[in-house]
Amino acid sequence: MRMYQVDAFTDRLFAGNPAAVLVLDHWLPDDLMLAITQENNLAETAFVKARSDGAWDLRWFAPAHEVDFCGHATLATAHVLLTEAKAEAPLVFHTRVGELRVTQGSHGYRLDIPRLPPEPLETLPAEIARVFDNPPVRIFRNFENIFADLGSADAVRSFVPDLASVARLGSVGLVVTGQEADNERAHFVSRYFAPGAGIPEDPVTGSIHATLVPYWAERLGRERLMAYQASARGGWLDCELTEDRVFLLGNAVTFMKATISIPNGAAWALSETAPESIGGRSNFARRASARHPKTNST
Repeated sequence: MRMYQVDAFTDRLFAGNPAAVLVLDHWLPDDLMLAITQENNLAETAFVKARSDGAWDLRWFAPAHEVDFCGHATLATAHVLLTEAKAEAPLVFHTRVGELRVTQGSHGYRLDIPRLPPEPLETLPAEIARVFDNPPVRIFRNFENIFADLGSADAVRSFVPDLASVARLGSVGLVVTGQEADNERAHFVSRYFAPGAGIPEDPVTGSIHATLVPYWAERLGRERLMAYQASARGGWLDCELTEDRVFLLGNAVTFMKATISIPNGAAWALSETAPESIGGRSNFARRASARHPKTNST
């Protein structure tokens, strides 16, 4: 079986965020897709399958479990389909968070994701109440992450996370963000920690910008923003906000093309049936409608 590894949100190798991509004829069993993801030991592995209507079904797995939303692996998937599978843009992906679209331009790929407005929090969840040396300027959340505005880019870069505490949030991640100095290229910077999903620090995360972009657009009074994710690898995201969508412009580079061997046996039988998570009521919809009962705020 063919697998690709792509560095997303970068125009050079060994930067941005690596993701593995498998283009499937039929779905693999969930436990096999999780096992492949764990073997890859990357933040996410994407599995994509063509639909009869010309669009694609797309699923993402982190080392600990299937995830509801992943931007960089979507970008990596689009790159593989357009450069290796000879698909044609625009690409339409059916996912747990609805339709995602990717178009191709002269300066990279344009990723179209939902706008997820920040939901203000009065207090931090008890699990991470003591991880900050200084109280955040503002705290907010979306359906899958807690966000903390630390007030400055320098505070974000120097932040030392207590990963054991953050892991107690389970599948919920922690985003720290701050405004960059006026003379710098970026308008804001961020970092993302999701140890409960098997991701201590994600290098560059498209999905968190579905909420970061609306937040900073309101704070800074502008709809076009340049974002930088200040991980060790680092990555740039050219962002645009509309009434109900966020657009992220970025590049991707193929690092590896590999053939993987799948063990035979009934346990790994292929499935002709699309999983409930595609087109059904997803974790995204359930959590959003329930207003996040899983976090233990104090």
